[in-house]
Amino acid sequence: MKFRTQIFLAAFVTTGLTGLIATLLLSWSLRAQMIGRIERDLEAKTRLAAELISRQPPMTQPQLDDEADALGAKIGARVTLIAPDGRVLGDSAEDGPALAAMENHGTRPEVLASKTSGLGMSQRYSHTLGVDLLYMAAPTRNSSVATVRLALPLTDIQRQLGEIWRLSFIALGAGFVVALALAWAASTLLSRRVRAIATVAKRYASGDVSSPSYDYGDDEIGTVARVLDDSVQELGRRLDELSRDQARMAAILSGMIEGVLVVNVQGRVQLANDAVRAMLALQEPPESRHYVECIRHPDIAGTIGRVLAGEKVEALELTLRRDAARTFIARVAPVEAPGGRGAVLVLHDITDLRRADQIRRDFVANVSHELRTPLTAIRGYVEALTDSPPDDPRRFLEIIARHTHRMERLVMDLLRLARLDAGQEVIEKVACSVEAVVAGVRTEIEPASQARGQTIRVTVPPDAATVWADPVKLHDVLRNLLENAVNYASEHSVIDVASRAADGGVALTVTDRGPGIPEGELPRIFERFYRVDRARTRDPGGTGLGLSIVKHLVELHGGRVTAANRPEGGAVFTVWLPN
Repeated sequence: MKFRTQIFLAAFVTTGLTGLIATLLLSWSLRAQMIGRIERDLEAKTRLAAELISRQPPMTQPQLDDEADALGAKIGARVTLIAPDGRVLGDSAEDGPALAAMENHGTRPEVLASKTSGLGMSQRYSHTLGVDLLYMAAPTRNSSVATVRLALPLTDIQRQLGEIWRLSFIALGAGFVVALALAWAASTLLSRRVRAIATVAKRYASGDVSSPSYDYGDDEIGTVARVLDDSVQELGRRLDELSRDQARMAAILSGMIEGVLVVNVQGRVQLANDAVRAMLALQEPPESRHYVECIRHPDIAGTIGRVLAGEKVEALELTLRRDAARTFIARVAPVEAPGGRGAVLVLHDITDLRRADQIRRDFVANVSHELRTPLTAIRGYVEALTDSPPDDPRRFLEIIARHTHRMERLVMDLLRLARLDAGQEVIEKVACSVEAVVAGVRTEIEPASQARGQTIRVTVPPDAATVWADPVKLHDVLRNLLENAVNYASEHSVIDVASRAADGGVALTVTDRGPGIPEGELPRIFERFYRVDRARTRDPGGTGLGLSIVKHLVELHGGRVTAANRPEGGAVFTVWLPN
């Protein structure tokens, strides 16, 4: 086949395929846009109808059918009111016997989806109306009507798409005719010169950008070919450098935990790494957008504006609205560029540093307090014994011994936490009998619980009678939880210790009927030295480290421990251990 024929066929086929693909993409895009617009409009109408029905007082079925007719006329869609049991109470398209004959709608996919997610949508053929419909349903707060469903026909979209297809194919046919003429003329005029240029282009496409030895001639085509050849040589060199620079920059930015955002002199974002997109909750690509549109934090936006104006600014410590618990340092520096002064924003997440610093200060303060309290008591009684010894010093010595024991417990708990943090605690898992471990703990705790008239009730079903754990450490876990329950539960109450099979393991629960735990304190209940209310505990000799030790021991087993409140009052601690 001649080269001219090949050029002709290539130009013609390329033009034809381009037109065909463009036609298909245009049709698909328009259909998606139309359906999306209809879905959004129908969603808003459905929510509006559900809210209107929710505000209506209880009505009879005829009144509900009239209300459906009225809503359908105002909204411009078919409205169906569905009872909690799935019966149709009203429909803007059906009345009288036809309404009574409508089948139960409780199993419609859009109705089922609305009950679980708050809004349900489906598209299917309606046998009642004989057309394709888009359905959307939403729940209501009306005592008579459980669900409101709206439906719109899709015939308008199909009719518009048909017209688009007709016009597109007419334009495509005209384009084929024009492409035929242009391809023939171009192949006739350029076949010989294009052969040589195509040969060089193929060599460039293969990666060889060395200078060719071919003589392009002295006419305009030759001049253009030489200029293009020189441009390719320069572009190849620069692209290599740019690719290397971009690869290095992408690797650096993607590996940074700091957020980086660069803006140009016009304030438009030029670059933003993944970290800054997550920190600022940027849903859409910020590149080429103005930074004010992307950054909703006024302090950060103001700082960038001052830097672009040439001012010097200091680093900011701030929190972002999307996550007020996290702390960031924002630094903005100027960037000199050929087009003017830009700016680079760097966000450092210092939440862990602040939390660690606060934990360190709290730890020092708590240890100082816990040590100072018994030391003060010991010193006071020792001075009392020294200044005026009583006839019977045993009471004083008992108090000194109790506070000494408290200090010893504190030191032992601190040492154990240090071993747990350092990973020096070794566990030896065996098949433990839950009843045996609970019985051992109950024996230790029973004197204190009986003194308060409390009953410890144990429930261990056969499918959760054995747990794979270290019996000594499991004993320590349950002892700490039961001690807390005894100290906080009211007198003459019942403390439940139960086990159950859950999530491929065994869940152990300790439930008391005490004052419970304030909801705001639940996330901190396992912190060291943390007490919900020191005035409410009956164990002033406690170290405040028990629950922290429980958390470490459970995690050492690969499990988890959680705290919650009973609806009837009291706290529930749940320890889950894998089998």
